[in-house]
Amino acid sequence: MEVDAAEAARLAEADGAEAIVVVREVVGLGEATELPILWMSGALEAAAGAGADACVVDASDLDEDDVDIVARASDFGLDCVVRVRDEEELARALESHDPEIFLLAGNDLEHALGLLSDVPVGKLAIVHGNGVTREQVLDLERRGIDAVIVPPQNVAELVGDAPPEV
Repeated sequence: MEVDAAEAARLAEADGAEAIVVVREVVGLGEATELPILWMSGALEAAAGAGADACVVDASDLDEDDVDIVARASDFGLDCVVRVRDEEELARALESHDPEIFLLAGNDLEHALGLLSDVPVGKLAIVHGNGVTREQVLDLERRGIDAVIVPPQNVAELVGDAPPEV
């Protein structure tokens, strides 16, 4: 779930979110949640400095002569998530960098599902799901999507019952 404040991360975790997505540094985020943090703004150094676990890198920013961005991310202690918008970007990213995680971007979920057919087995696929329902999340899961990034909202509605209090 996308968050912009530590309290939102705390609530998302309590509601059953499995990760937190940020677009800028959030003060106190590391203390507010134990969930993995995905940095969406792209700069590896900034992601590492903000305590992120993974960083999104745009496939359109990569070229064949680029240093191995996946290895650079690893040097910072980050997993690399490559955002792809079409089959050409996906193929180029696989050939040049072979990342383990893809963010399937596009105009809609059906476009993302079309890209999913070209993602090799064993790789993780993530999509953005603005305004998705629980039924849509379950359908995406059944069709092979590993995670859905949602805007700030009641995550419990999407994941089912909130986890029990411990």
